[in-house]
Amino acid sequence: MDNAPQGNKLAILHALNQGGFVSGQVLATQLGISRAAISKHIRSLQEMGIDIFTLNGKGYCLNESLPLLNSEEIQQHLASLACENNVEVRPIIDSTNTELMRRIQQGDDLVSGQVLVAEMQQAGRGRRGRVWQSPFGANLYYSYYWKLEEGLQAAMGVSIAVGLAVYDAIEALYGLSAALKWPNDIYLHGRKLAGVLVELEGQVEGPCHLVIGIGINLQMPETASKHIDQPWTDLASHTHSLNKNALVAQLTHSLAQRLAVYQVSGLTTMVEQWNNVNAFGNEMVTLSTGMRTWRGVCEGIDTQGGIVLRQDGELKSYYGGEISLRKDSV
Repeated sequence: MDNAPQGNKLAILHALNQGGFVSGQVLATQLGISRAAISKHIRSLQEMGIDIFTLNGKGYCLNESLPLLNSEEIQQHLASLACENNVEVRPIIDSTNTELMRRIQQGDDLVSGQVLVAEMQQAGRGRRGRVWQSPFGANLYYSYYWKLEEGLQAAMGVSIAVGLAVYDAIEALYGLSAALKWPNDIYLHGRKLAGVLVELEGQVEGPCHLVIGIGINLQMPETASKHIDQPWTDLASHTHSLNKNALVAQLTHSLAQRLAVYQVSGLTTMVEQWNNVNAFGNEMVTLSTGMRTWRGVCEGIDTQGGIVLRQDGELKSYYGGEISLRKDSV
C-alpha cells in the first residue's frame, strides 16, 4: 500500500476525474514531468485496482468517474443544509478513527462535530478486530468526534442512533430504505452496505470522548471484495447519482441531528423507529460472544439499545459491542 496515490498520482487522478480522455503529453506538461513518468504512475494506479483505459492516440480515461473528496464542495453542501461542522479531508491515512483517538489521547482540543474523512485507509478497522477493506477512492471512510458530558454509561445506545443517522442520510439522498442489523451494520436488500465502529475514551461518571467511525461501500472494486467474508453491496449498485461530497455533508447533518436528540432523551424516540427497520425482525437468530451462544426470535431493541430475544416465551435483553448476531441457518 506504500504506493497509494499522493503528489503526482493524485494530480493525475484529479485530471482524469474531469471525464473523457486526457493525453499523456498534456498530463506531462501540466505536472512538469516526462511522458515515461506519467506512464509509470498510470500503471501503479491500475495496480491499485483503479480502472483506467489506455488508448493510443487519445491517452487515458477513467472507466467510471471516481467520486473523489473535495473540501470546498463538502462545505457548499454543508452550507445548503445549514450545518456548521468542520470537515477535514485526507487523501490517505492509517485509519480515520485511529487519528481522532490519537488526538484525544494527546490532549488536542477537539470540538464536538469535528469530522475526518479519507480517500484511503492503510489500517482500516472493523468491529472485533477485523480489517475494514479500504481501497483508494472506492468507498467512504468517515469519523465523527463527539464529547458526551454524562459519561461512559450514557454512551451505551449511541450506535443505535448512529445507525439511524446512516439510514436517514441514505434515504434523504437516494430514496433507498436500508435495514439495520444490531448493533452496528447497515444492510440493503439483505447485503451489508455499511458498518459503524464507536470507540470511547473517558470516565464512567465524568465527560467521555466518542469517535464514531462509519464505512460505507460506494464503488467497491472486485479486487478488494475478494477479502470480504459476507454478502455485501455498494451504493453504485443501487443509484447512478453518487456524489461522495454530498454524502459526507448529508451524513454529518443526519448525525448532528440524531446525536442532539440522543443527548436530550436517549433512545426514547428511536426505539420504535429502529425496530421498524430491524434487518432480522421476528427472525430466529443466534447471538455469540465466541465463548457462549444464545438462540431466540429477534424482537428488536429495548430503551437501552440492547437486543431483545424471545426465548421459550420470555423476553431477554443482551448488551455489548462484542456480541455477534447472525440469522439462524437451521
